[in-house]
Amino acid sequence: MNDTRRGVALMVATTFVFAMQDGISQHLAGRYNVLMVVMIRYWFFALFVLTIARRQSGSIRAAAATTQPFVQIFRGLLLSFEVCVMVLGFVLLGLVESHAVFACYPLIIAALSGPVLGEQVGWRRWAAIAVGFVGVLIILQPGFGVFDPAALVPFAAAAMFALYGLLTRYVARADTAATSFFYTGVTGGIALTFVGIWSWEPMTATDWIWMGCLCLSGAFGHWLLIKTYEAAEASSVQPFAYFQLVFAATLGIVVFGETLRPNVAIGAAIVIAAGLFTFWRERRRR
Repeated sequence: MNDTRRGVALMVATTFVFAMQDGISQHLAGRYNVLMVVMIRYWFFALFVLTIARRQSGSIRAAAATTQPFVQIFRGLLLSFEVCVMVLGFVLLGLVESHAVFACYPLIIAALSGPVLGEQVGWRRWAAIAVGFVGVLIILQPGFGVFDPAALVPFAAAAMFALYGLLTRYVARADTAATSFFYTGVTGGIALTFVGIWSWEPMTATDWIWMGCLCLSGAFGHWLLIKTYEAAEASSVQPFAYFQLVFAATLGIVVFGETLRPNVAIGAAIVIAAGLFTFWRERRRR
């Protein structure tokens, strides 16, 4: 099935749900320990992953079968740690600036696809990567006395997410999507339980409702993402993932009272343009 119009609609819906999830994460992480918030979210996510894996593979044992367990486990650990770092970025910088910096992750994927996957990166994509990082520098404003070291937090999250994406491509050469999805949820859930259980704090009844919304939105967002890639090719719909920046920035401004500084808007626009160009070049090369 390759219904591009349906795939684009699903991707936009996915980015909206994930942006709402980010907003709830910022609210809860601003009140409670980040590790505890992400841990509870991962408990629900792990249950969702087990359900999907069992349905697609026939059994949990079949979903867990892999010839590259260490890479799969590392992927799961990397993503769980990336989520914690990104949520910390929401608390320190807000949704607008965190997502503006995080938007550079496709450029990091393009830059590392050569050494990690052995893919050829032409001069045009290298030029787009360079332009994109100029956009990141415009957002960060280093050397002008206003650089905030906290801005490195979402950048670190972007680097980790890029490596996670590359490793996902790598394991896909031998494992099914159900297997990779299984290790993503289960490994992260186990690891965060060992780390986050020591940070447990009592929550109010209202915040438990928000936590329920966070868990449901996470599972629903991943379900939408699965349906997106079932409906259309990834190269056709991936550029529309940038709508998450738009939705998250709108949420940050309207709900959390954040401001969109001119340098952030200009830098984000440059990063998005460079990212769209890399997607276009990769699709044309394939």
